[in-house]
Amino acid sequence: MISAEKLSAQQRLLVGHGGLVLLWGCLVGFPFVFYLLGEVTLWPIPGSWELQLPGTYDAWRMAHLEGILNGFALWIAALILPLIPVSEKSAGRIAWGFIIVAWTFVIASLMDPLFANSRGLHMGGPITNIIAFLLFYVGVLVITFMAGYIAWVCLKPRKG
Repeated sequence: MISAEKLSAQQRLLVGHGGLVLLWGCLVGFPFVFYLLGEVTLWPIPGSWELQLPGTYDAWRMAHLEGILNGFALWIAALILPLIPVSEKSAGRIAWGFIIVAWTFVIASLMDPLFANSRGLHMGGPITNIIAFLLFYVGVLVITFMAGYIAWVCLKPRKG
């Protein structure tokens, strides 16, 4: 079983990265608002700067929400980590797996609003689409494996 000290360090790592990913989502909210307004307005600073950012409403909303949801997901992962009956080494791998998934998803989701034809749904097209696709691909493979592994170690019959 994992020591409380090591577990606490891994939980802090998840909470810290969760905070950074959540902050990312909050910061992406600013260009989302500027996209909606068609200008940069920073109250109480007087005036505005007309600016139409690229992308679509759905792309900006998704980029914003990916950060928010993945940040909270890392905080939830920190909470459930002690419930997973694994070794210290496996708990560390699980923690880093969640962190990799969160960052690959939030970075990939920002490609769509910033670059045309870059949703990352297929391999090909512009380089920004290929980057988004590969990032999503890594994240999907890691989270799929981790979900299966966590389910397996938690549901397998215990001896004794």
